Amino acid sequence: MSGKVELKLVFSYIVIVFAATLCAANYYVFVLPNAFAPAGINGIATMVQYLSGISISYMSLLINIPLAIGGFFLIGRELTDKTTLYVLVFSGVLLLFQNKIIDIERFIYHTQDGKSTILAPIAAGAVNGLNYGITVRNGGTTGGTDFIAAYVHKRHPEIAFTRVLLVFNAMVALSSYFVYGYNFEPVILSILYTYVTTHISGGIIRGGEAAVKIELITQTPDALKQELITRLRHSVTIIHAIGGYSGTEKTMMICVVNPHQIKEFMEIISKYPGTFACVSDVTRTIGNFKHISSRK
Repeated sequence: MSGKVELKLVFSYIVIVFAATLCAANYYVFVLPNAFAPAGINGIATMVQYLSGISISYMSLLINIPLAIGGFFLIGRELTDKTTLYVLVFSGVLLLFQNKIIDIERFIYHTQDGKSTILAPIAAGAVNGLNYGITVRNGGTTGGTDFIAAYVHKRHPEIAFTRVLLVFNAMVALSSYFVYGYNFEPVILSILYTYVTTHISGGIIRGGEAAVKIELITQTPDALKQELITRLRHSVTIIHAIGGYSGTEKTMMICVVNPHQIKEFMEIISKYPGTFACVSDVTRTIGNFKHISSRK
């Protein structure tokens, strides 16, 4: 293993330790004091703690260790190692908080009148989205349902990873209705937490790989091509096409640009009558997606 690769691997483990610590603080400050269940296995553990007083730290270990052993044989060693590290750090740090060995009581968010309870899952979801995104980008997961979803997806590739998570999280949200005094508010808070987490973590996981694909039809390809390359600093792929209705020859161009360049792209094509474009989101780009140097 080269020094650069080894350093990158060590850094990824450090990031996962940081993410697990952040998650423990997130639960202690925002989740546990506000009586709602977050997504996944820890959502179940949170409800068990609410009903029985058994710490979520112990429940997380009790559930995740057997899943980690199975994951080692069924999913892959590196992902399992990083996920197990995440679970151990999360449980250990949360125990330190709960036993007041590390005192962060002053940061706990809870309102006596309950009027701002909805802010708790928003804040918790935002922190967890950041936490989940950086964990996945560094080759790990947060355990629990991630283990289960990865195993199901490996055995049945036709079943999307996210679909398994969605079904499980929906079950957790519905269960919270019965746990928290037959009240719909915890269900709404759980759904809100999941939505915020998914939205933020998705953006972090995609990161700089997100782009916009533009397919446009024009009768002035040379001038338009030159302006797109000059102003957007991205090249285009040209395809000769024939209009289905008119039967006339046209030019189709495909161009992949950064999301913030859409406004400038619209300004460019507005100067070319008869040109129209279809725009679609690209969640990931692979290969050479670089700006063209202004010197070329």
